[in-house]
Amino acid sequence: MSPPAARLLDLTRLAGRAARVLTGVDRVERAWAEWLAADAAVPLFALVRTRPGYLLLDRAGVLAFLQAIDKQAWGAARRFDRMTRRDDPDRARVEGTLRRHAIARAPHRWLASMLRRRLPALAPDAPLSYVNVGQTTLHGDTVAALRRLPGARVTVMVHDTIPLDHPEWQRPGTAARFAARLRLAAGADRVLVTSGAVAADVARHLGADAPPVTVAPLGVTLAAPDPAAVPGGLPDGPWFVTLNTIEARKNHALLLDVWDDLGPGAPLLCILGARGWENDAVLARLDARPPRVREMAGLSDGAVAALVAGARAMLNPSLAEGYGLPALEAAGRGVPLVCTDLPVWHELLGDYPVYAAPDDRYLWAGTVRSLAAGGARKPPLSLPTWEGHFTALSGLI
Repeated sequence: MSPPAARLLDLTRLAGRAARVLTGVDRVERAWAEWLAADAAVPLFALVRTRPGYLLLDRAGVLAFLQAIDKQAWGAARRFDRMTRRDDPDRARVEGTLRRHAIARAPHRWLASMLRRRLPALAPDAPLSYVNVGQTTLHGDTVAALRRLPGARVTVMVHDTIPLDHPEWQRPGTAARFAARLRLAAGADRVLVTSGAVAADVARHLGADAPPVTVAPLGVTLAAPDPAAVPGGLPDGPWFVTLNTIEARKNHALLLDVWDDLGPGAPLLCILGARGWENDAVLARLDARPPRVREMAGLSDGAVAALVAGARAMLNPSLAEGYGLPALEAAGRGVPLVCTDLPVWHELLGDYPVYAAPDDRYLWAGTVRSLAAGGARKPPLSLPTWEGHFTALSGLI
């Protein structure tokens, strides 16, 4: 019997976000780390790319990293980490912690040599399986080093192709960087996607160059509501939530227009999420403190769960999506949804939501009025599980 393949999970994105509130893709990377770390029968290592070079963790290091995230226990940054991350003190502390747990370090150009030296015997009958689910952390030097190892396999997750399809919503340079990473993904042994809609987008961009593509919907885990964690407590009267980074494609502008139309008698709109980019007009409107609109960022999972669970509905006016974990989380609680008419919503949510065009403010306003007046709760939607996600992939990784 051939020995099991060693697994090498890229945790670069999670390292960059570990000291902050984790967002959707961050949580995917964390879920993968937990799943792989739980399987003691297969050797597990993790790779973190930093500015000076790479850090290599073993299973114990991965578990220590996850524990540090849970406790937000980051030691004081060493002088070296402070120098390399002068622009980001929180990340300096995270990387200092990772450096203490690393079993090896190497400059970028010596990655292949480090992996040969520190990983179990690498051969075609005991291959190395590298997995990158962060989308924004795939680098050419990483892939080039892996291709120098015998039998190494590269698996990459593509969450969406929105940076190429809508460059007008991106920071300068984002579309070009994403195009370069998608070209790297084209050279992978397998591409993972979270929906059939994204699979179609990947095929459209890569064409005949596309490697095998596997669709594996992400698992949805519902946090326990914690009303006491909501700043100021739960709102009085009916409220609605939207849960997304405040960026242009999420279309918060439509909701602000709708609340203008609803006037002084409007229910409360809770905008949950951090401020994003390329969205100056919406941010200016929020800075003006519109009535009956409450912007809330940096909330704990329990606080978010309490606000979502008690809302009359979650509103999702997004102009483009690859998956949409917040909508699935709301549906899993039986919270009504109002969503734009996107293929991915139909694929994942079926007839659960009310669908409305992203520019039909009259329909959105009418739907909000109806739900505010006492719309009935819905039976919770059966959700994809992480067990199902990993079961579908266990033979491929």
